[in-house]
Amino acid sequence: LLSSLQFHDIGTQSPSKAWIAIDRKAAKPHMDYPSIRIVRFTGSSLNDGIETHDIEGVTVKIYNPAKTVADCFKYRNKIGIDVALEALRECIRGQHCTNDELWHYAKVCRVANVMRPYLETIIYEMAG
Repeated sequence: LLSSLQFHDIGTQSPSKAWIAIDRKAAKPHMDYPSIRIVRFTGSSLNDGIETHDIEGVTVKIYNPAKTVADCFKYRNKIGIDVALEALRECIRGQHCTNDELWHYAKVCRVANVMRPYLETIIYEMAG
């Protein structure tokens, strides 16, 4: 979550741990470094929205900005609603993704009803 926000240059979060997504049934990886924070997903919420990037010669899978924002709303109780809202605002205003992409991943992550009022408000503010 926060690692993906930082990669996409969305928001002001600077995570102290690398956030990784794994299958709900997968064993927790054991690593000495870097320190990790695990979030668990299944099905399309695990597999949709993945981009592949090359970072210092290493191929890394990272969720796209719209999926990352939806994940922030899914884990808003762990990271804070303020972080999710900042990510949503910056994603829209910075044109990191489209409203349709945000809506698609909100449905995939089952947070459409949570995100709807915030998304509508931000779109209304931008139109006015």
